[in-house]
Amino acid sequence: MVRAPHHGSRQTYALSPLVAPPPTPVKFFSLLAILVPLASAAADVRLPAILSDHMVLCRTERVPIWGWADPGEDVTVTFGEQMAKTKATPAGKWRVDLDLASSGPGPFELTVEGNNRLVVKDVVVGDVWVASGQSNMDWRVSQSLEANEETARDPNPLIRQFSVRQATAMEPAEDCEGQWIVASPATVGEFTAIGYFFAKSLSSQTGRPVGLLHASWGGMNIERWIGERGFAGDPTLQTRSEEILEQTRASMAEVAAYQTALEKWETARDRTDVRLGDASTFAAPDSSTAGWQPVTLPGTLADAGLPDAGAIWLRRTVDYPKVLSGTQLNVGYPDGFVEAYWNGDRVGNTSPDKLPPGNVVSFFVAENQIHPGSNTIALRLFQSSGGAGISRRDPKSFQIDYGRVKLDGEWLAKVERALPALSPDVLQTRPATPVPVRPAAAPSSMFNAMVHPLIPYAINGILWYQGESNTERAAQYATALPLLINGWRQTWDCPDAVFLICQLANYQKKTPDPGESNWAELREAQSRALALPRTGLAVLIDQGEADDIHPRSKKEAGHRLALAARALSHGEAIPFSGPVFDSQEIVGDTIRIIFRHIDGGLAAQPLPETFRPRSNQPETLPLVKPRPASELQGFAICGEDRKWVWADARIDGDEVVVSSPDVPAPVAVRYAWADNPTCNLVNATGLPAVPFRTDDFPLTTRDAKY
Repeated sequence: MVRAPHHGSRQTYALSPLVAPPPTPVKFFSLLAILVPLASAAADVRLPAILSDHMVLCRTERVPIWGWADPGEDVTVTFGEQMAKTKATPAGKWRVDLDLASSGPGPFELTVEGNNRLVVKDVVVGDVWVASGQSNMDWRVSQSLEANEETARDPNPLIRQFSVRQATAMEPAEDCEGQWIVASPATVGEFTAIGYFFAKSLSSQTGRPVGLLHASWGGMNIERWIGERGFAGDPTLQTRSEEILEQTRASMAEVAAYQTALEKWETARDRTDVRLGDASTFAAPDSSTAGWQPVTLPGTLADAGLPDAGAIWLRRTVDYPKVLSGTQLNVGYPDGFVEAYWNGDRVGNTSPDKLPPGNVVSFFVAENQIHPGSNTIALRLFQSSGGAGISRRDPKSFQIDYGRVKLDGEWLAKVERALPALSPDVLQTRPATPVPVRPAAAPSSMFNAMVHPLIPYAINGILWYQGESNTERAAQYATALPLLINGWRQTWDCPDAVFLICQLANYQKKTPDPGESNWAELREAQSRALALPRTGLAVLIDQGEADDIHPRSKKEAGHRLALAARALSHGEAIPFSGPVFDSQEIVGDTIRIIFRHIDGGLAAQPLPETFRPRSNQPETLPLVKPRPASELQGFAICGEDRKWVWADARIDGDEVVVSSPDVPAPVAVRYAWADNPTCNLVNATGLPAVPFRTDDFPLTTRDAKY
């Protein structure tokens, strides 16, 4: 159990049983309200977004409660019969610690009193886990194969989620935007699927509430999640991160200079963006579309006979399900500055100081802006020089929320203001659009905005599913992942935090011959992190899909993480890992492999005759076994020539004997060493063996650096 540093008074309090809270409308917090300057909230005690209704507090000795108030303001925190008092520092910050080690589950109320009084309702006490990484952690229950089954279940007040709104920051942020939701048929679809099934499995065994602090973002490399203290653990990566940060700041300065120059150029030619009508006339769902003309996007507006300079409105109606955590509106690569509206509400814009034209653009849409069923999207595109439209370079970026709704196709267009064409000579005088280094791509940018604001919330540990975006630099990931683990633990001041890793699932086409694999090298980097204390690995080598980087079923992944949590966090003496390579012994023309975590013995998992490349599609393909006569599949062997061939492998007691008639003098063995291997070694509990190699040959990604 993680213990936060102690800074407050403690006493025990009466316990109460857990009961389901009454239905509460879910509203997304306003970022402006959360980050309002202290000067405008003088004398008011404030709490971070994470300390809010329906939260789960960790059942441990030191649970921080913190916030802001006037310097020197007296603050009193009451939770059950426990009370703690403090004063705000000269910087306007305060913190107390509660002792919840012997607490029942609740629910309780948390009261914070300064010159004002705040009440946080329906607070329960149990386990708290951070769920972070890229898209496979962000993948929701509503997108999983189990969606219908889970949304039909009764509400489960034991499982709750605080979902951090996606954001980036160049410096560590003190707060974020997000909300707690309680699992119910109406909300469960918005839970991180792996996190939800983890919480469900863990709670069913412990009887405790489980809270998930969900902070993930698809397609993001690990360096964006490593904090400053993490990079300090490796001089090479620290130097490189500082170089990229310097380049990012220089790029931001270049964009600022571009903004000034562009404004001067447009003003001199009467081509500034002057509005000729109210936005609601064009963007409101009930506004008339008479006189609008069709246009196909992605594409240029000139292709549809529209002006390619000026202000042009684009509009489309889509069917979209009701969601409770908002969604991402991805409008591709606009050639021009764009302002986006959803059901008449403005959800964002680009501008020279934010993002020059020609870059991929996404906007967040809050849940209270989304209507179940028909929704109206309107884009106001302004281009002062010419070429207005949506670039065709990546139609996949023109969609809503992981492709739930595609946006390519027919839209309606309406001209607000047309600008005359310019001569080539005049166009040449326009300031050149810079190619920015986006702040979102900077190292630590997501840690700063999405993880740092959660600190010092007391937690049991972290669930981590990330690596797909680092496979080209897999060898360096073996350095980066421990930096992240150690850095998070240090910044959180929680050296005992359990860190559980989802190893990359099998993916891409099956290969007929053994060979090299970036994905295998990344998996090895993940397994090497087990050298750190209180770390665990959920092996998913049997859970992936050939044609989908996002396996649709997340239930087994969550279950395997829960086994590791029960063993490493709760101290249960249960099997939580499949067989792990320990050593090899060369005996004549065979190699004997010795394992740890055999837990009742080794076994060959039966393999099916066919498999689906994509689980949500009916097509099946025959499953070709590399060595049809072999008891075990997925083993390769080589001699001094380092030429790998598929091997015969059989179980002999607690060991595996590997050989091939083509390799009379073997030196090394590899198992499941491929992007999408066919393999079937498990232990008696059915947990799959961790992919491994016994050689120390140079990795193919060894020279690829950040």
